[in-house]
Order: sequence, then structure tokens, then C-alpha cells
Amino acid sequence: MTASRIVALGHYQPPKILTNDDLSAMVDTDDQWIRSRVGIRARHIAEDETLVDLATSAAQKALARAGVTPDQIDLVAVATCTALERSPNTAAAVAARLGIPTPAAYDLNTVCSGFSYALATADHAIRAGAATRALVIGAERMSDIVDWTDRTTCVIFADGAGAAVLEAVPDDRAGIGPVVWGSDPEKNEAVVISGWQPIISQQGQTVFRWATTQVAPLARQACEKAGLDPSELRGFVAHQANLRIIDAIAGKLGLAEDAVIARDVIESGNTSAASIPLALSKLVERGELHSGDPVLLFGFGGGLAWAGQVVRCP
Repeated sequence: MTASRIVALGHYQPPKILTNDDLSAMVDTDDQWIRSRVGIRARHIAEDETLVDLATSAAQKALARAGVTPDQIDLVAVATCTALERSPNTAAAVAARLGIPTPAAYDLNTVCSGFSYALATADHAIRAGAATRALVIGAERMSDIVDWTDRTTCVIFADGAGAAVLEAVPDDRAGIGPVVWGSDPEKNEAVVISGWQPIISQQGQTVFRWATTQVAPLARQACEKAGLDPSELRGFVAHQANLRIIDAIAGKLGLAEDAVIARDVIESGNTSAASIPLALSKLVERGELHSGDPVLLFGFGGGLAWAGQVVRCP
């Protein structure tokens, strides 16, 4: 039997940083108001860089760290909700930039849970024998769809990208656990990106209540499918939506005291589908997580769709 594992990660954030004090000069808000509600201090905002630029930069780092050349990739999946062009899709554009010759290339949009969905579909393709080495990217340019006069959303969202290289391995060396995924259609309008010139809006309290009450049991299911108890996890990387949400879920999971909990939202804001690979790549790069460490990934957001799985760090 064939399985897959992550062999390398990479991330990229645009150099421009927008602080809470910067935002206070643009809209009726202040540092204390933002920190108390979402825990964010700063966020990265793209200027001249496109969504494809962000995704390509993260992918290049992941490929270099994996020691993999573009011609060895046969599947490219990009999770994003901010692709303003209908065609070509972002995955095809990134593949062209990287010089990947003939990959299967598709975009996937489940908003903030997108990376976990894309990771699962790439893992499934490898298990089915449809691919042997995949590039999975979460990339967002949320600044394109933010109303910068709306203080309830403009303080939250940011830009960035994260990427993972997957390769086929024997089943007994699997590094990506079974996915737990689904949605709550009755709350499908809790996060909305609408119109041909799209603007994001969300029912913040609806999302907060749902995430703080429903995610922990679903995350436990992902651990059970991987044959682990949450106490055995070395890390927890949730979608970086809100610091209060992240800490509430981690508390309900009862993670071991030495478990590493990603709180990248503080310095990066909410980068939607990019937030999980971005945060995970940083933790590995800083040496806070090590090769083989079991880490729970869990994304949730628009839809309300969710997805999570336990992975082994590269």
C-alpha cells in the first residue's frame, strides 16, 4: 500500500507590515480594541505582488528544502479564496512560473479550511496512484477583498502563502493521517465573499461560537483516526482566525504542557487558506517542531466548512 508524507515546507509573507497603530489612522479603531478581540498586533500586506507571486515564492522555498526539482512534481494544488481570475487557475499559473512540465493542476476553495482540504486531496491522489509527488499551497491576498473602511474585518485579514511538498512512501511510513472534514450548511452565510468586485464580510459572533464549541470534538476525531490521543501531539496548528478561538480549542483538547501551539495570528493576522502552512513552516524553521513530531492541523471557516488531520513534521 502507498501513502504520503510531507518532506518539506516553505512560506512567504510580503515585506510591508501594517500595525494596529497604522490601522488606527485609517479607521475608527485602536491597538487595545484589536488585541482584546482578535489578538492581532500586525499583519503583512502585499503591494505589487500578485497572488501567484506569493504562492510561487512559498513553493520555491519548499522545493529547495525538499531537494526536489520542478520536473519531479506531478500534481499542484492551490487552496485559495482570493483568485480574482477565473482562468487560468492559480495552480496552473504557479506551475508555469516554476517550470513544472505536465502536472495535474487545480485550485480548491473552502476558504480558511482550504489547505487541509487540499492536503487531503493530494494525499488521496498519491494513495490512489494518480500522483507520486505533489506540491500543495495555501495562498491568499486577502487585502484585495477587504473593505478598508470596515473596522470589523479590515483589522483581521492579511496576505501570505505556505507550501508543502508531498511524496509517496510505503503505508507504514505514512506521514499524513486520515482527514476529518465536513460542513455546516445552515451557517453557510457566516462568512461571505460576494460580487464580481468581491468584498468579504462575516458574522463574527456566529463563527466564534461555532469554533469554540464545535471544533474540539472534530479535532479529537482527527486524532482518533490517526491512532493518537491529543496528549500525544507535539503541536497544534489551527487556522489562525483569532487568538481567543485558538486558545479555547487548545484548552478543550487538553494538550500536553510541552505541546507547541501556533499563535502566528498575533504577527500575521488571518491569512485564510495560507494560515496553517504559513504557521507550520515557521514553527519547523525555528526548530520548535522537529522531524517526525505529530502535529494536528485543523482549518475552519467559510461554508462553514472544516477539515483536519494529523501530520508528521518533515
